[in-house]
Amino acid sequence: MTTGRSGRTVRDLRRGNRGAVLQRLYFGGPMSRQELGPATGLSSGSVSNVVGELIADGLLEEAGVVDSDGGRPRTLLRVSPGSAHLIGVDVGETRVRVELFDLTLTELARTETPLLPRGCYDVGPVVDHIRSGIGAVLAQAGVGTDRLLGVGVGVPGIVDREAPGGAVVHGQTIGWDAVPLEALLRATGALPEEVPYLIDNGARTLGQAEMWFGAGRGARDAVVVLFGSGVGASLITDGSPEGGSTEGTPLEWGHLTVSVRGRRCRCGARGCLEAYTGAESLLARWAERGGGGPADAAGPADEEEALAALLASALAGDPVARDVLDETAEYLGAGLSDLINLFRPERILIGGWAGLLLGPYVLPAVREHARRHALRHPAARVSIDLGSLGPDAVTVGAATLPLSAFFATGGRRTAPPAAPEQPGWRTALTRRA
Repeated sequence: MTTGRSGRTVRDLRRGNRGAVLQRLYFGGPMSRQELGPATGLSSGSVSNVVGELIADGLLEEAGVVDSDGGRPRTLLRVSPGSAHLIGVDVGETRVRVELFDLTLTELARTETPLLPRGCYDVGPVVDHIRSGIGAVLAQAGVGTDRLLGVGVGVPGIVDREAPGGAVVHGQTIGWDAVPLEALLRATGALPEEVPYLIDNGARTLGQAEMWFGAGRGARDAVVVLFGSGVGASLITDGSPEGGSTEGTPLEWGHLTVSVRGRRCRCGARGCLEAYTGAESLLARWAERGGGGPADAAGPADEEEALAALLASALAGDPVARDVLDETAEYLGAGLSDLINLFRPERILIGGWAGLLLGPYVLPAVREHARRHALRHPAARVSIDLGSLGPDAVTVGAATLPLSAFFATGGRRTAPPAAPEQPGWRTALTRRA
């Protein structure tokens, strides 16, 4: 294989050219061959060769024609939606959601399985929910695995993607201690070996979704907050304004200490931001002050329903509910001020089911407190808004994990590298089930 001065082979260059054309068409809409040259920096000959390969592979299709100035009409090209499939999984705080998408991330099927009792994160059942969900969405859509690019999984906690046996999850708040999730999912036999599982932190998948398709599009530096039972964040720096090349860094922002010897957090420490802003804590503080009660173990929807009841009470003028939400807004704003001072983002976006529910009520106060606590210069350049993708953003973001790999390989599906069995993973599945 010929190697250039940069160390890149001809195969690397071809893969890069294919990826550039695919990504430009994916995020830039239909384009003609003539437009693709300037848009990608490739010569007309290279564009012609790459487009021919991608059409032959079934990845591109014609999308109509446009008139040109004095010449023949130009044929527009687009990424073919049905040429591949993607699965996104959100291991959430009340349920496991699995969605099947076509290549353009149009939803084809979904399943949601509650975590019972509420907050039960035993690994065995979670793995089984993912396995059965994958089978269910494929069956609903009537598709096989031959065009499946991969399964992206968003999870709470820290993900070690370099572990020798595949991705390992350290989820202290949910009781996961070095859980070899990738090996456990592979062991279910739900998918052929050549279909990869790609696992990452849920806040990061949320951030990638908002940056690619949502309210973060066009920004280079942003923080995306996941506000649910707990809170987390993803930091995006030097992102692409067109989307598609964003690499976020998950931040365990919810475990920033905001009150020494303060309230006990579910991570075990005291005074974490999450202990004052997460929905679980918010409901507990409402109950402590004589308001409604926190969600009980009767069902997974109770926490969401209880938070909606708290909001309704506040909107009806209940002083206790209003005080709890006002206090939460102040802590959220103070927490955001730390992100503003540390990273100076141009945008902060708040998502997650609790953030989307409470956002219209608390957002003005959150903005005020964030700017009051932050330094004036970085605070003056940041906007604070809600995410625009709704409650499915984590699942969509999870599906972008195999989509990113698709772009990186120039649209060629490659089998994941064989990973050695991690000692004890079978025991881990049995023990946690």
